[in-house]
Amino acid sequence: MTQQSDENYLTTAEVARRLNVKPETIYAYVSRGQLTSVRARGRRGSLFAAADIERLASRTVEHPGVVERIESELSLLADDELYYRGHSVRELATTETVESVAQLLWTGDLAQVEPVKLPREQVELARSAIGVAPRAARMTDLLRIAVAVLGAGDPLRFDLAPEAVVPAAHRLLGVLNAALPGRNGKGSFGARLWPKLSTRPPRPEVLDAALILLADHGLAASTVAARVAASARANLYAVVSAGLGALDGHYHGVVPTLAYEFLGRAQRDPVAALSDQLRSGEPVPGFGHRIYRRHDPRAVVLFELLEGEPILALVEQLTDQLSGFPNSDLAVAAMMHAYGFRPDAGEALFAIARIIGWTAHALEEYAEPGLRFRALGIYTGATPGL
Repeated sequence: MTQQSDENYLTTAEVARRLNVKPETIYAYVSRGQLTSVRARGRRGSLFAAADIERLASRTVEHPGVVERIESELSLLADDELYYRGHSVRELATTETVESVAQLLWTGDLAQVEPVKLPREQVELARSAIGVAPRAARMTDLLRIAVAVLGAGDPLRFDLAPEAVVPAAHRLLGVLNAALPGRNGKGSFGARLWPKLSTRPPRPEVLDAALILLADHGLAASTVAARVAASARANLYAVVSAGLGALDGHYHGVVPTLAYEFLGRAQRDPVAALSDQLRSGEPVPGFGHRIYRRHDPRAVVLFELLEGEPILALVEQLTDQLSGFPNSDLAVAAMMHAYGFRPDAGEALFAIARIIGWTAHALEEYAEPGLRFRALGIYTGATPGL
C-alpha cells in the first residue's frame, strides 16, 4: 500500500513515542492483529495510520496491551436504576419476554421473538452428557457440562458473525432449558423452566422477570471473563464456559445460595440467624450493594411480584434491623423459599440469565481488535544467574 500523506501516517519510532512503548511492542501489536502496517514507496520501514494509533492510544494505559476502559452500549447503572440499551429494566421485566429482552441486548432491536424450534439431536446430546454427572452435581455443574458438549457437537461454532451467533445463542438457551432434569413446562421460558426448579403451582411471570432482571449488570467478574475469551475470538460456547467458570467462584455466583441459606435459618429464628451472621464477621448475605445506594431496582421488582407471600414479612423484619437494603440476591432467595425451589436453583437461575448478557458482551467484543486484553506482569521471582 502506498502512503497517502505524511501527516496521516506515523513511523514505528513515532508510534512508540505516542504509545510510550518499545518498538518491539509495536511489532507485537502487528503480529496480534491490533495494528496494520503499510509500506511507502521510496521509504524504508513500516508506517501506521495515525487514526489507528489514536484509537489504540485511547484504549491503552502506560503499558502495552491493557484496556483501560471497556466501552459498551448494553447496561447503564445510574441513580439506583438499571437500563438495557436505554430501556428501564423494571418495565422490561414486567412487559417483555425473556427472548425479546435477549434480542434487545444482542441486536438493539426490542421485538417479539418466538421461541426457536429446538434441534432434537442437540437436546438429546445435552441430556446424555448431563446424565453421566455424579448425583452430587449442582444445576450449574450440569449447565457447564451441557455447554461444553454442545460446543463440541456444533461444527459451525467458529462462525462469529452476529448472523450466526444470535440464533445459536437462542438455541443454546432453549436447549439448556429443555435438557435440564425434570419435566418440561409449556409456555414462556420461565414456564418451561419452572418444573425443573419447583413442584409448586407455577408462577412463570415471576421466573421470567427474574431472568430478565439478572440478564446483565455491567462488567461483573464473569462478564469480564467472557469478554476476555471473546477478545481471543473464542466461540459462543467457550465464551459462556468462561463466564460459567468465573461465576462458580464463592465471591460471585454462590451469593444467591448463601442468601437462601441465611433466610432458611432466619425463618426458624430471625434474631439468632442475624446475631450469628454478624458475629462471624462476614457480611449479611443479600443486603447492600457496591453500586446501588438506596435500593436495588431488581429486588424492588421481584418483591412487588411476591406481594402477599409470607416470606416478605421476614424480609421486612430483617431489613428493619439492618442499616442496609435487600438486594437482588435476597429477592431471589425469597422467591426460592416462597415457591419451594430446589436449594441450588438460585445459582442456576443466575447462570442461565447471565448467558444472555455474556452473549451480548461477546458480540460487542467480536467487533473490537482481537487480543486487546493483556495485563502488565511485574516479575518478582529470582534473578537469573544469581
